[in-house]
Amino acid sequence: MAQKLTVRLVGRELPGAECGEYRDVHVAVQRGSGPEDPVRADAAEAVFEFEVSVVAAPDGTPDFKGPHVQGGRGERFFYLTWGELPPGGEFAMFRRAKLWFADIPAAAVAAGVAVGELGLTDEKGMPLCAGVRPPGVVWGAA
Repeated sequence: MAQKLTVRLVGRELPGAECGEYRDVHVAVQRGSGPEDPVRADAAEAVFEFEVSVVAAPDGTPDFKGPHVQGGRGERFFYLTWGELPPGGEFAMFRRAKLWFADIPAAAVAAGVAVGELGLTDEKGMPLCAGVRPPGVVWGAA
């Protein structure tokens, strides 16, 4: 039987709408292969909330399912996708950050709500990318 898990991600310290060669920079959670509800990268914070299903894998560990879930069983993750989104234009992705469901504490999964907090600017002043694991993201229950 599937349980629902609401994932709330709060990103602070955004890099700005102009980063390096990029303009009109936005960040979004990736749903399927595209962005969902992009937030302009000069906002005070970016808050994303989405729901996934949690089912028991054959070995009894939690497995995550849904349109935001990427990767194979045992390695499930979701993406924050960065792209240029000019007024009236299309989102053109230029980098992503990967966050793993396995890093969410079991207590938060059991409670059905997980809240993650992270800074969204890397050490070079650019949008955060690559794999983000604790302590780069701090997970807890709501």
